[in-house]
Amino acid sequence: MNAAVLTVSDGVFHGHREDASGDTLEADVTALGFAVTIRATVPDEAAEIADTVAGWCDGDGDIALVLVTGGTGFAPRDVTPEALGGIYDRPTPGLDEAMRAASLRVKPHGMLTRGRSGIRRQTLVVSFPGSPRACAENLAVIAPVLDHALRLLREAPTEHL
Repeated sequence: MNAAVLTVSDGVFHGHREDASGDTLEADVTALGFAVTIRATVPDEAAEIADTVAGWCDGDGDIALVLVTGGTGFAPRDVTPEALGGIYDRPTPGLDEAMRAASLRVKPHGMLTRGRSGIRRQTLVVSFPGSPRACAENLAVIAPVLDHALRLLREAPTEHL
């Protein structure tokens, strides 16, 4: 299955920082068997975040999974949850709850992430904090259910069908 990775960061977008979180997500999701066919960076601007992710989801159906890193904290320009919330057909709160619970076990700041994931058409969109470590830890939390979730979403055979 194909995946896309979007980094939301003013610093990365303007070339002031390396995209370590995007690199981590791409490497880790590739190790899970996905092909990352699209990767981009946008600034912390709600319209750009929403337009990019919606465009990927509304394309030809080639992208099953979109991973978004950055913009989920408390800083004034952290607008990823609000941008993504407006494009979802259905939320996936269980994924968010599981990732927050796992992050909280690692350190108290885990409760500060406002990540919000959901479904648009037949694409699952999952948002992660901007930390490479948090990206790796959180993707590992949801990895065991991704194949089943995406098969259900795309109406492919599963043990339930």
